[in-house]
Amino acid sequence: MYTKKINQFNLGPDLLFGVGAISHVPEIINREGFKRVMIVCDEGIEKAQILDQVLEVIRESNVQCTCNVFSNVEANPTTDTIEAGMHVLRSFQPDLLIGLGGGSPIDVAKALGMLATNGGLITDYEGIDRFSNEPIPLLAIPTTAGTGSEVTVFTVITDPVTEYKLTVGGSKLAPKWAIIDPSLTITLPSKLTAATGLDALVHAIESYTSTMSHALTETLALDAIRIISSNLRQAVFNGENISARSKMLYGSLIAGIAFNNTRLGNVHAMSHPLSAMYNVPHGVANSVLLPHIMEFNLPAAPEKFLDIAKAMGEHIDPNQSIMANAYKAIEAVKQLSNDIHIPKDFSEYKIRESDIVPMAEDAMKSGNIAVNPRKTTIGDIISLYKKSIGSTSFETVSIED
Repeated sequence: MYTKKINQFNLGPDLLFGVGAISHVPEIINREGFKRVMIVCDEGIEKAQILDQVLEVIRESNVQCTCNVFSNVEANPTTDTIEAGMHVLRSFQPDLLIGLGGGSPIDVAKALGMLATNGGLITDYEGIDRFSNEPIPLLAIPTTAGTGSEVTVFTVITDPVTEYKLTVGGSKLAPKWAIIDPSLTITLPSKLTAATGLDALVHAIESYTSTMSHALTETLALDAIRIISSNLRQAVFNGENISARSKMLYGSLIAGIAFNNTRLGNVHAMSHPLSAMYNVPHGVANSVLLPHIMEFNLPAAPEKFLDIAKAMGEHIDPNQSIMANAYKAIEAVKQLSNDIHIPKDFSEYKIRESDIVPMAEDAMKSGNIAVNPRKTTIGDIISLYKKSIGSTSFETVSIED
């Protein structure tokens, strides 16, 4: 368990977790003396009246602050969205940002806060620690159990011109506070509950198998796998099951803390080009890719996949080989995906054969490839894309590794 390797561990923001935690928003505003609060969300949050809940909590507390709302955030937010948000931010001049919603609004809030104090365009900051000034303080309030963005130091934004998803990261980018209230996830539709929940499972599995993992991250990731796999079905098929909703948020949270310290793997490297070029929802992209990449990675880390199988409740037969038992992790993921009606492939998105190589080239630019448990070539990525596409038939693509 203990090695000579030096491991860094980022614990993330101050956390408030539990039903009713949303009531503590005014406490943070008062304690820190904030006067101008900009809330970043999407139209779904408005329609579900979650935005109204937050605004009402602030109004009823008699907090002496002014609030403004930027709600034009879409799934897979783009550089255009960031520019529109910056126009609102410059006019309003907030001293606190609140990212309210799934990963997209929280990621946009991170980007806006960083650009407000560092200037330039979001495309100027691709990579890690490319900015120096502290962003505007951010309070993250997740309404999905999936992305873990409330505790991570990354924001992912799509450039529609280049059809490329860029990642900006840095220790200063993490939210200062996160309020995690399971009651805010009750109205999340079952389809989104399924996709975001499996996204959280991907985070846990990729963190656990990452070459950067260590004892602390592995403990969190394995616990997240256990919690998510044993509660996702219940959350999907009975959204009002507050116990399942709470456990899913907790599983997503600790998976986020884990991968914040380890990065991820091939699933995320490959999902970003699919989202950038075909607008495949991030959770769906990850969910469809996961079993294919687990099968690819298993020979490089069979002991870890055996642990995953155990965490997902699979029976481990002492009379079978480690490989046979480890493969049960893949079967468990396939069964879970099938049970909650995740698509088996990307056939509905009509992926063009001509885009496979460009997507693979973009995937290879991701830092997640470097920490994947099995060494990966561009030829491997092309093959994995083809396996996940679906009914489209492809000619053989020849490319040097």
